Amino acid sequence: MWVPPEDKDPIVLHAPTRKSIGYFGAVRLGDGRFKYQRSKVFNGETFKTFLQRLLRHRKRGKKILLILDNGRYHHARLLAPWLKVHKNQIELLFLPPYSPELNPIERLWKLTRRLCTHNQYFEILDDIISSVETQFEVWEKPNATLIKLCAI
Repeated sequence: MWVPPEDKDPIVLHAPTRKSIGYFGAVRLGDGRFKYQRSKVFNGETFKTFLQRLLRHRKRGKKILLILDNGRYHHARLLAPWLKVHKNQIELLFLPPYSPELNPIERLWKLTRRLCTHNQYFEILDDIISSVETQFEVWEKPNATLIKLCAI
């Protein structure tokens, strides 16, 4: 009978898991300021929360024109009454379907992945969040990089 050596740890296999995190984001094209909100779920409620945050940071007397793709949560029914109340402060502009290249924020997401996540190993999800949000904090201040990157 064979007995395994006591100094060896057994190999433990774990079921594969996939954890993820996502962000809502908007760039003010005039000065390159970036606002973001982390979210595990993308739905009408979380999108509305992000829109409310954008309103708190808008320039006084200015209307927000938000360019969006056609995500389901962008068209959520619960947004209609809220958007009606705030129609003088915020307007949603929808791009044609299947045209993400027209959305300026897509360039920011691509740059974020290149700067913060490509060719790196992250042992835990919190390490990715830290890497991404460290860059986002830099972009929250007015900056020329995002002005150029998101220019229409």
